[in-house]
Amino acid sequence: MVLAQRLTGTVIAACFAFLFLLPVILTVTNSFMAPSEINANYGSIFAKTDTGGKVFISKTVNLKFIPDMVTFSQYFTVLLKSPEYLFKFWNSVIYVVPIVVFQLFIAALASYGFARYSGRVKEIIFFLYIIMMMMPYQVTLVPNYMVSNWLGILDTKWAIWLPGFFSPFAVFLLTKFMKRIPLEVLEAGQIDGAGEWKLFSDICLPLCKNGICAIAILIFIDYWNMVEQPLILLSDEQMHPLSVFLSKINSGEISLAFAVAVIYMVPPLLIFMYGEEYLVEGISYQGGIKG
Repeated sequence: MVLAQRLTGTVIAACFAFLFLLPVILTVTNSFMAPSEINANYGSIFAKTDTGGKVFISKTVNLKFIPDMVTFSQYFTVLLKSPEYLFKFWNSVIYVVPIVVFQLFIAALASYGFARYSGRVKEIIFFLYIIMMMMPYQVTLVPNYMVSNWLGILDTKWAIWLPGFFSPFAVFLLTKFMKRIPLEVLEAGQIDGAGEWKLFSDICLPLCKNGICAIAILIFIDYWNMVEQPLILLSDEQMHPLSVFLSKINSGEISLAFAVAVIYMVPPLLIFMYGEEYLVEGISYQGGIKG
């Protein structure tokens, strides 16, 4: 009976896993198709009239997993023939990496203060952080635009960086991690003569390593897929990240979209594969010292 239940659960889990992986598998396999084959299978979705209007889809789209003929022409175009796509890819890297680094640095310092000290003012500020974190980015987009315009940083990288540096997301999560550190551990450090900086750098940060790694992964994935911020804050399309291109696929770029999407998936997949253990341990961390 137990074996049958486990077998049934495994089969159901495998079915759900296949359904979740289906879009990824379809994207990877279709990236090796010739443009003519992709247009034949999916062209009706993106077809337009001469006036720019949509065409009524009168036939079923052909979801095809195995190419008739494997070709690397799309990757050749993306990687060598049209540097525009790699340029946008590096735009994404330039925007995201500083945001991850500086948001964690600022969050670590702020979280230590929130977790270490108590007071009415601290509680009010932390409550405001929670309110800000609960707001979707679309709500604060107009204020961010107005502030960026006032600072004169519209159409510059700083318009993307500054809101990312001071995002409350990492502060909220990291504060929860630091509050789980037993007070006795910090008191022992103080008895040994450690000052505030030593307590922060030698005790709090090492004990929160898994949490910091987990938060870094979540921040990276969040900003790696950003679309609204560049569209509103950057009018120059040359400064847009690759995520904006993927959100504006048109009829002339259907075949390239699959190859670009595969390349765009590589960094998040590598980071997740490398940091999966940190992510799981960071989420399940309960504080204290491992024996």
